Amino acid sequence: MKGTRQSEILHIIETHKIETQEELARYLEQEGYRVTQATVSRDIKELGLIKVADKNGGQRYAVMQDVKGVFDDRVKIVFRQSVVRVDIADYLIVLHTLPGMAQAAAMVIDGLNWPEIVGTIAGDDTIFVALHDGRKVSSVAEQFRKLMKGLL
Repeated sequence: MKGTRQSEILHIIETHKIETQEELARYLEQEGYRVTQATVSRDIKELGLIKVADKNGGQRYAVMQDVKGVFDDRVKIVFRQSVVRVDIADYLIVLHTLPGMAQAAAMVIDGLNWPEIVGTIAGDDTIFVALHDGRKVSSVAEQFRKLMKGLL
């Protein structure tokens, strides 16, 4: 049920301008899904939906990957404001963040979809970034440093 409901959500936001969770819930109910606001909120989070500006000055839900330019801007801001230091430990890159910001910065890193990165693990103020190839650790760390300085 969850998978089909989430597929329906993606279809709805592709075909309609959805501005609120309540509006999305109404569309889902029209398609036969009985949902609560909490369910819709969880689905939005799990699907990685964000609100973006539309051409008429309003806002609508969209899939993060569908709005590359908006995502890139947010990446730069969150990353610059969160990450304070980049270290290397063998095949891992260790990013140090302000307290409480590691998870947000890790989500941003995951959204970059850099092919060198296998994945991230975030604590409160530290992120481990695992790479496929240890020989690329220095170049990826340098990319993170450039991103910290706003050069990317």
